[in-house]
Amino acid sequence: MFLSRRSKVAVTLSILLTLSAAALLLPRGASALTAVQEFSLRTIDGHTVSSEDVRGQVVVLAFGASWLPLSREQAEGLRKLANEYAKQGVVVYFVATDSDSPKSKNYATDEQLRLFAKRNDLNLTMLRDVNGQVSKQFGVDQIPAFVVLDKQGQMVGTPIGGLDSKGNVIGQLAPTLEKVL
Repeated sequence: MFLSRRSKVAVTLSILLTLSAAALLLPRGASALTAVQEFSLRTIDGHTVSSEDVRGQVVVLAFGASWLPLSREQAEGLRKLANEYAKQGVVVYFVATDSDSPKSKNYATDEQLRLFAKRNDLNLTMLRDVNGQVSKQFGVDQIPAFVVLDKQGQMVGTPIGGLDSKGNVIGQLAPTLEKVL
């Protein structure tokens, strides 16, 4: 069956409008085909954690920085999240966005990050996103922020920004985590 020129234009416009409307419904930074987010970050102990290493696990990436003081309640919320969900196989990483360049105003050494973790009693593996590439890849536009990855390595929903002032991290993330557990 052959379509007239006018019919072809109408069909093309209809498809374009449908795709445009669908794109508006997607979360910022998402695509219609949700791809596995590949990443590789260095720990403060010199090891590497990559998306391939954590495949098969539900992962929470908690983005933050040493210059951003955590309240006692917020630090406790991160600890509770890691402890409570560890029983269900969820792994929580703290992703420090501090620079490793001494010329940067947001510079922190690995030792300074260790002290930050100790001061806040955070017994989490600390990863470094020194150039912000992974933060950008996941659409993180503020810190603190949380990204949840399912067992296939796909981001679940959009980044969850900010920390509840009362440290209710579990309350913030539970609905997202329950989708993938």
